[in-house]
Amino acid sequence: MDDEILYTVEAGIGTITLNRPQARNALTFAMYERLAAICSDPAAHGAPKVLIVTGAGDKAFAAGTDIAQFRSFASPQDALDYEEKIDRVITAIERCPVPMIAAISGAVTGGGASIACACDIRIATPTARFGFPIARTLGNCLSMANHARLAALLGPARVKDIVFTARLMEAEEGHRVGLYSEIVADHAALMSRARELATTIAGHAPLTMRATKEALRRLTAATMPADGGDDLVVMCYDSADFREGMEAFLGKRTPNWQGR
Repeated sequence: MDDEILYTVEAGIGTITLNRPQARNALTFAMYERLAAICSDPAAHGAPKVLIVTGAGDKAFAAGTDIAQFRSFASPQDALDYEEKIDRVITAIERCPVPMIAAISGAVTGGGASIACACDIRIATPTARFGFPIARTLGNCLSMANHARLAALLGPARVKDIVFTARLMEAEEGHRVGLYSEIVADHAALMSRARELATTIAGHAPLTMRATKEALRRLTAATMPADGGDDLVVMCYDSADFREGMEAFLGKRTPNWQGR
């Protein structure tokens, strides 16, 4: 629905709000497409000089993909198409010609965490909880491209730590390891600081920022292997464990993993 992503442009600053607070701003496929459309062509969407991405309310930035979206999966190709979609959306954020700021309160997990990581600057409140808890929820996996992005940002050891343990990284740790550039007091302060930061950036040389953003994107892209990892995606998404994880999550029970 159109109101699931709110978008405004004021004084050269665009604000994208993921607007499903009742579902912790979990993203539907339509929301992913709307986000990609704005980031791919900001000139056609009010021509902002800077974009802020945030979640409605203070409980979540985005709690990943809406799990109900996966119920339609019936073949390995569905899994590959889904990961291709996510990679395309994340690439659109990375390639966005204007700087992007993620303003984060509460849960920032799964696909929401991937979106935040693809933004250029992340600021957060003390309630921010970052991670990919898929090892205890769905039993799926990240794409090779998203593994490469995370490893470039956090380092391979920390990626293994947060995925293997399925823990959510507290805001203080996120600040310490460079995930967040700063922590502010609360959600009101977060949005105020995001606008202040966006105003400062909007007054700076756009080509300098575009060149810097693209140069760093190319460095990360150069670490991505030619092998796309399709076999790993199919192994997880086409498994009985993935179906079990999905139904357990939706049924609010603990999954019974079988490793197949």
